[in-house]
Amino acid sequence: MTAPALPPLPRLPAVVPRSGVSPEARRALRQLLGDTERAIATAFDEGGDATALSRRRSEAIDKVVVHAWKACLGDLAAATLFAVGGYGRGLLFPRSDVDLLAIVGETSPPLYRALENFFACLWDIGIKPGHAVREIDECRALAMQDASVFTSLIDARRLVGQPILETRLRGILEDPAVWPPREYLAVRLRERDARHARFDDTAHNLEPNLKDGPGGLRSLDAMRWLGRRLANAPDFDAMVQEGLLDQVECDALLRAEQTLRRYRFALHLEAGRAEERLLFDYQRAIAARLGFEDEHEKNLGVEQFMQGYYRAASTIERAGVQVVERFEEMLEPAIEPRAVGQDYVRFGNRLALRDAELFVGQPAALVDIFIARLDEPGITGFTAQTMRRIQHAVSLHDGKLADDSSVLSSFLKLLRRGAPAVEALWRMNRYGLLAAIIPAFGRIVGRMQYDLFHMFTVDEHTLRVLRNVARFADPGSHGEFPHAVEIWPTLDKPELLLLAALFHDIAKGRGGDHSVLGEEEAHAFGKRLGLPAEDIALVGWLVRWHLLMSTTAQRQDITDADVVQRFAGLVGDWEHLDNLYLLTIADIIGTSPKLWNAWKDRLMADLYTSARYALRSDQAQSPRVDARARDCRDRALAMLVSPDVGATAVEKVWADFPELSFLRHRPEQIAWQTAAILRAGKVRPVVEVHPFSVRGSTELFLYAPDRDGLFATVTAVLDRLRFSVVEARILSSPTGMALDTFLLLESDSQAPASLQRAEELRTRMCKALSDNRVAQLAKRGLSRHLRYFQMAPRVEFTDAGERTQLAFVCTDRPGLLAAVAQALAEAKVRVHDARIATFGERVEDFFQLTDRHDKPLSANRRNILREALLRHVGHAPRTEVPHADANA
Repeated sequence: MTAPALPPLPRLPAVVPRSGVSPEARRALRQLLGDTERAIATAFDEGGDATALSRRRSEAIDKVVVHAWKACLGDLAAATLFAVGGYGRGLLFPRSDVDLLAIVGETSPPLYRALENFFACLWDIGIKPGHAVREIDECRALAMQDASVFTSLIDARRLVGQPILETRLRGILEDPAVWPPREYLAVRLRERDARHARFDDTAHNLEPNLKDGPGGLRSLDAMRWLGRRLANAPDFDAMVQEGLLDQVECDALLRAEQTLRRYRFALHLEAGRAEERLLFDYQRAIAARLGFEDEHEKNLGVEQFMQGYYRAASTIERAGVQVVERFEEMLEPAIEPRAVGQDYVRFGNRLALRDAELFVGQPAALVDIFIARLDEPGITGFTAQTMRRIQHAVSLHDGKLADDSSVLSSFLKLLRRGAPAVEALWRMNRYGLLAAIIPAFGRIVGRMQYDLFHMFTVDEHTLRVLRNVARFADPGSHGEFPHAVEIWPTLDKPELLLLAALFHDIAKGRGGDHSVLGEEEAHAFGKRLGLPAEDIALVGWLVRWHLLMSTTAQRQDITDADVVQRFAGLVGDWEHLDNLYLLTIADIIGTSPKLWNAWKDRLMADLYTSARYALRSDQAQSPRVDARARDCRDRALAMLVSPDVGATAVEKVWADFPELSFLRHRPEQIAWQTAAILRAGKVRPVVEVHPFSVRGSTELFLYAPDRDGLFATVTAVLDRLRFSVVEARILSSPTGMALDTFLLLESDSQAPASLQRAEELRTRMCKALSDNRVAQLAKRGLSRHLRYFQMAPRVEFTDAGERTQLAFVCTDRPGLLAAVAQALAEAKVRVHDARIATFGERVEDFFQLTDRHDKPLSANRRNILREALLRHVGHAPRTEVPHADANA
């Protein structure tokens, strides 16, 4: 399709110097600018080039600004007007700022009044400039103090006024005493690091900043500023001439820049303001605007659109690192090379090739050089020329490295280094080498998953999982991951865990079950590596079942010996269990650091410990129910009996405990609950709060007369106090008392409650339980994020012996569990057990239910409950979200 012609520039009447701009003329100029900007937006939607249209908007603003300047100031020799920032570079996106700098040669009152009239005129026209008025000496002083001021002058472009002031301004930039090259490079790198730190030091966030994020447009500007100051090379073509870039790199940067400019142009139009973040609010609309369409539910148009961004940002980020290396080398004094083995030399702390053609003749050296970097003390990187040769060699051997036996042999050698190999894999990914060796990895580069559960793209997530695995090899991590650090040294072949981490999500975005497809990929790659059949089987099993441990722990009752036994049966042996445990933890943290907390830590550790016990050779069968209950009673009684508390008093309390209490609770919990009832005497209800209890959560225990709607009352109070329920145990005593236990975390921090908050909870709950009315729900709106990830609720019932299991899946929202509890009360059903799991925006709750006669729910009662749930929670089919992973 032929790109539309650029909209014409506004035609302005001849200006009479210093005649001013009348109100009518201001309105006319405002209309002209509005017409031009609407025409530019239309041209973009018809396929116009974002760069050309941004330049056309800059040219249109130029004409109007110069017209107003001449009308207000004429040709005064004492002032010159410059465009700075993006406007100085001649680029104005639809809502970009118009930044102006007026340099004055005198400070007379008439000149300042004329400047005030000029800027006021621009506001009336609708330009709303950011502006500064300075004398040339003031510019010099500020530029010497602040590198950002100096940088802004690099882009300064004279619009109107006397050239002599432009000459004096250029004199500041050319003065070697003002930010010498070494100092300027250092301050730019500090600024870059501070800017990137605000974005978690990655370009792969789900709502990236197109301008200031890593790999954003500001990174390209910074390369040009450095080129101008350090090598008198103000653009990429000039940097090619200076040897700082080659033509392939230059072309790749320009393509990436075009992508980001196109996205930024569309973002400004969609947002209607100078928004630089690709927020969820706009992603779908922009994807549609740019012509991206859904392929299937695992490859949405918005995911393809975002993949374009991530790949462009990665190109820019990688090139930025290499260009900085080249500038640093350029500024360093000459260093004599020192030999490193047969194939390499070192220049200071950088590694280089002895033979420039090594990678061409020996492709395996592409991997070997990363091993050499690990082995040689003091090496922090490669020389700029070596980086370039790695990239060229990857391109030269295109499609052949994945099947080259020597390359695969070296890759396996690297993996067998264990944890240190992870950093090498990260660096190999920067050069595209990892995707060249594992082509399937290349397909997930920049692959976004459109939900709130996964914080990073699939490739970024995978590399973070690998880094988490490497942390388990560090004894210094013992305080944070005690079990994992103890397990790591026992692994016979750590490289198999690294391979499983590499492949666990490698089939994302293809359609179908990514675990099954990933297992096939892992098997095929293991064969190419020449691994023994049993090693291939272990890696494949870990990929296939990498979600098993987290789904079991979060969706089932792991205090149930049968659940643990089934899990252990699927795992099979300690080797599989050890590797799965480490992979599960690394995967959860790599999905989002916010997902890992003390509750998850204890949950996974408990399942691991129970499964390890079950896998003992003498533990083929689950312990008998009566033996388990008796063991719990004996241990709890030992904790309780003292000179002040006799066994008879304890047994009297326990006479009102159902047998399930001793099967579903730990001895420590039974002892704590019993002590609370004994202390209360005849006072009812009993409400006790343990701030830091089971699995790093806060435990709420209630002993109160049972009544319908009690669960709804409790959850409403918890919601008002902003506690999240992660597990609930609802039991009834033979005398009609409720013995309910809730494990809680603070909703905002996902941490246990403080002592003060625990007491507040106890007081508020006592008051609510003393009132027979069901507490009212708090009313809170959806967050900005959740508004864009709504799905239709799913209600499923299954028979569970004498109970009915409800699986309720829907979009999370404030007060959701309390709303569900209201629906359960309205449908006249009783809750006996609850498992609460949240995965990003997706909630998966499981309830064990009966009717009010403690019978399984009939078909009619199920329908009543379904209707009540949909009425209370709301049916919001805005967009069906693909099934979430369980690592939440």
